[in-house]
Amino acid sequence: MQFSARRFFLSPAALLLLALPLTARAQQPVPMPRQPATQPQAKAQTEKPVTVAPAAPLTLAEAIRIGLENNYNIRLARTDEQIAANNVTRGNAGQLPTVNGNVSRTFNINNTRQERGETAPVVINGGKANALNANLTGTWTIFDGFGMFIAYDRLKALNQSQQQLTRATLEETVADITSAYFAVVRESGKIKSIEEALKIGQARIDLTQARVDVGVSAKVEVLTARVDYNADQSALIQQQEALATAKINLNNLLGRSARLDFQPADSIVVARTLDRDAVAQAIQQNNPRLQQARTNIEVATYDRKLVRASRFPEIGLQSGYGLTRNINNAFLINTAQGSVLSSNINRVYGPSYGVVASVPIFDGFNRRRLEQNARIGEEQSQLQLSQTQLQIEAEAEQAYAQYQNRLQLLELEEANILLARENVAIALERYRLGLLTPLALREAQRTQLDAEVRLLDIRYQAKQAEIVLRRLSSGLVQQQGQ
Repeated sequence: MQFSARRFFLSPAALLLLALPLTARAQQPVPMPRQPATQPQAKAQTEKPVTVAPAAPLTLAEAIRIGLENNYNIRLARTDEQIAANNVTRGNAGQLPTVNGNVSRTFNINNTRQERGETAPVVINGGKANALNANLTGTWTIFDGFGMFIAYDRLKALNQSQQQLTRATLEETVADITSAYFAVVRESGKIKSIEEALKIGQARIDLTQARVDVGVSAKVEVLTARVDYNADQSALIQQQEALATAKINLNNLLGRSARLDFQPADSIVVARTLDRDAVAQAIQQNNPRLQQARTNIEVATYDRKLVRASRFPEIGLQSGYGLTRNINNAFLINTAQGSVLSSNINRVYGPSYGVVASVPIFDGFNRRRLEQNARIGEEQSQLQLSQTQLQIEAEAEQAYAQYQNRLQLLELEEANILLARENVAIALERYRLGLLTPLALREAQRTQLDAEVRLLDIRYQAKQAEIVLRRLSSGLVQQQGQ
């Protein structure tokens, strides 16, 4: 029996694979990868993903500058602060005199009928008259139980409280902008990690297809590799949506169009030197919410003093100047011969002055009720201060615990990511040489992707905890301003 040599023709690569016994190939030492796998360098997190369209770069400092100018919460807080500042005047407190001018001019058309004894009645139809009244009055309270001075101090305290509220709004908005900016950095980094997984998946498809072509692998391995590749592509599409959402959120905080695209230019760098005692001391000294709560206690005290001042007499000065002029063009004068029609002009003018005093005697116990309510308001302000301080301390402790925990995890994951990348490089080379199964390569690939995502999440969480601590200690705006 003879066989055609053409039926058994094999490619040189196939002859080389068949020449090596499978057991010998399985036991031989693992060759070193073509590219050195020793301690690969960490990738830049803000490197532009291939799947993201080019856009103008945006730094964190620039984002904060835009937010401070355009954010609506900040703009509204600043207008409230302007109103509070405009209210701090001695005139608003009642310390200055008030002057009013009044002018009135009236015109009359009168029909007059006058009868005297047996004489014929005198009838005047359409008689015209006009009157002019003008006066200038001024009042000045010179004593009201010192209520005017208390009111002025109260206005200054309200202005200070509004300033603290504006500072708190600034700090909180800058914290939100910073967190949203680094959220964009994190989502961009995840896209880069998925793209690296896609490159490995494509290399796996190419290697598997080559092995199928030489007849040492089944087609099912190529199909499995393509299924895994498509799964990574699906994850990439979902991650692109997450990145778009993060950008929209940041644009909203910056007070600009949600469609405006940008590329983050800064990476996530976590400070590792925050001290708990220093943060706690800065919170007590600088936190605007605490300072506002303390100022509100002063305002409540002034409210109580104002009620007490209303129990005293009120003494004021009054002065003015008035002019009254009446013109009657149909004025009847009674004479011996009868009534005579004439014109009459009457003018009165001159200054006036005096002292006005009022003494509260009884008002149905309303002042006592108001004073009791004012004391309760003082107690409420004290309780609000204690509550605010407790909440801020709890938030600071929680943030510091998260900060310390994430720093430890960050060190672990930064070391782990290097191992995961080296493991994938070795696994890919072993798969190229036929010493590793597709399942093992896929597992190494997934391990690296999970490590990349964990590193990004932990770094972002550590930065969030740092942002919270800086916001509570009122150091976030100052830090960005340096």
